[in-house]
Amino acid sequence: MHEHYPLFSQVALSQDFPEYNLHWGDIATVVEYYQMTEQEDGYSLEGFNIPEITLEVAHSQIISISQWQKEQEIFQKIHKLSPEKLQELDQYINQLIA
Repeated sequence: MHEHYPLFSQVALSQDFPEYNLHWGDIATVVEYYQMTEQEDGYSLEGFNIPEITLEVAHSQIISISQWQKEQEIFQKIHKLSPEKLQELDQYINQLIA
């Protein structure tokens, strides 16, 4: 089980929402929490620089700001790798998830 995000905390999207022109990493504020018993907990998010939009998401569709920052750091390091090192990394990741 996971902890829920407190009201008014900031979170980042972990996926795109093209119907709202929102993308992975966009930051929003939790304005409502919905505890569910039979399915994944949910949240209402606001503050995407889009007036009057409240986005309803499942817990798996958002990540903490600190998690998002860690992922950004990893992506920046990956972009600096040579093609040979990228291939080695790809092989290593495939071994980890096999």
